Amino acid sequence: MSNIDDAIKADNLTKRFGNLTAVDRLTLTITQGELFGLVGSDGAGKTTTMRMLAAIMDPTAGDAWVMGRHTGRESEALKAEIGYMSQRFGLYQDLTVMENLNFYADIYALPRKGRDEQIGRLLSFSNLTPFRKRLAGNLSGGMKQKLGLACALIHTPRVLFLDEPTNGVDPVSRRDFWRILYQLLREGVTIVITTAYLDEADRCHRVGLIHKGRLLACDTPYSLRRLMKGSILEIRTSDARLTARLLRKKMPDGSVGLFGDRVHLVVDEPAKGRERVDEILRKERVELMGMRLVEPSMEDVFVSILNEKG
Repeated sequence: MSNIDDAIKADNLTKRFGNLTAVDRLTLTITQGELFGLVGSDGAGKTTTMRMLAAIMDPTAGDAWVMGRHTGRESEALKAEIGYMSQRFGLYQDLTVMENLNFYADIYALPRKGRDEQIGRLLSFSNLTPFRKRLAGNLSGGMKQKLGLACALIHTPRVLFLDEPTNGVDPVSRRDFWRILYQLLREGVTIVITTAYLDEADRCHRVGLIHKGRLLACDTPYSLRRLMKGSILEIRTSDARLTARLLRKKMPDGSVGLFGDRVHLVVDEPAKGRERVDEILRKERVELMGMRLVEPSMEDVFVSILNEKG
């Protein structure tokens, strides 16, 4: 059973599909008013976890409670407490923004009295008021995501589940989307978000790193960074991909990550690490354009924890 301050509690939550274990004995607690990020690569088990917590999918084993309600035994009562936005949210392309909002208001049996005010508030909240008569199919990707969020909020849920809501959305729309989420947090909504964008993990109060269905670590972004062993050298060269391949081969004890045109290398001793990198690149005739020590990013933390526990 969950604590009174818990918005969500999962106890050994497991989901198997035949021989595949998609989620493996996941246990976690999320407090009310928290922004919790579930981070992992594609196929890690993020969506399956979220669908079980949102009472859309039954677990093979284990239990979960949301706002004190058991996701299996009280799934119907739970629907009024939660909002869920899947990766492909079910907007109706041939309906206008207003028509979509009214459709979801009907699904949640929102009373006619006060409905217009609620829809007006959500349109303003998501900056969609000028587009209320536009067909959903004619909206940009970012606007569609904001409309999906508005539809998920139509019944004023206390817990909001968002499955990779900014996937494939342009950077400006991503920023706008997060601004809206922070407004919701100020209103006391608990938010659980899955993302493959590790920079977004820094925006969360706490982060759970999931890989192959297992929760490898769960803490604040600051505390997760402190799990990092060693120092990080950021290396810029004329060919980042080649550099990463060379360092993985020649320095197998160091964790290597490729970030655009830069390579991150985890080393125990920075001075010796610099010398070794310089030596390898000179021998392979790769032009070194810069090398410096940097603070670990969430990507670095994830790669490091994967190497250690994965």
